[in-house]
Amino acid sequence: MTDMVTLTIDDQEVTVPAGTTILKAAASVGIEIPVVCYHPYLTANGLCRVCSVDAGRRLQAAACVTPVGQGMVVHTQTKDVRRARRTILEMLASTVDLSEAPHLQDLILAYDADPERFEAFERRETPVYDDNPFYIRDYNKCINCWRCVQVCAEDAQYTFALNFDGRGFHTTIGTFMDDGMLDTTCVFCGQCVGVCPTNALKPKRQAMLEEGYDPDEIFRQTRRGGRKKRALVGE
Repeated sequence: MTDMVTLTIDDQEVTVPAGTTILKAAASVGIEIPVVCYHPYLTANGLCRVCSVDAGRRLQAAACVTPVGQGMVVHTQTKDVRRARRTILEMLASTVDLSEAPHLQDLILAYDADPERFEAFERRETPVYDDNPFYIRDYNKCINCWRCVQVCAEDAQYTFALNFDGRGFHTTIGTFMDDGMLDTTCVFCGQCVGVCPTNALKPKRQAMLEEGYDPDEIFRQTRRGGRKKRALVGE
């Protein structure tokens, strides 16, 4: 028999199975906690902390990975919680290009975040990889949410074509020895593109349409193997 846990979230009493995360417990009673790195079909890692809530502890808890506890009292929209989310969004906007991340743009508006608050900070600048006929890799838009790495690995595909490259602030997603995608274990299933929340991974045909290419030219280029790697930034 499954043990049940009763807690309070935003003044609502909630009873859920032990081990349930705060995020899922809140969703069970219609309370929406914002997420960015979290994806319902991938392993939660609590990376971005946009889902952090006040669970009565010294530090805010990442709702996507924190299990509920008996008698826990959770607040999801306190002044401090909203300020923390706003600051995280502002720091993301100062570091990477969020212009093609509609969910993040909605959150910036919802939390009255100022994308230019930290405009003097260093921005992440990397080459744009155009090295295969299926998708573009523009890591200037990447927020390091891990989704593409996870879906390419144990969470779905077991291909392991993508992984982390670099350290600290300069950590990006990359390939082994920085090989082009055609020289990796990638099978071009498209799952990494499907889970990317910022368009850092974009279908090649969509990218070429946006660049103004004629549909016939797009067909020719994507059919015969794609253009060579090009660096729009950083080379």
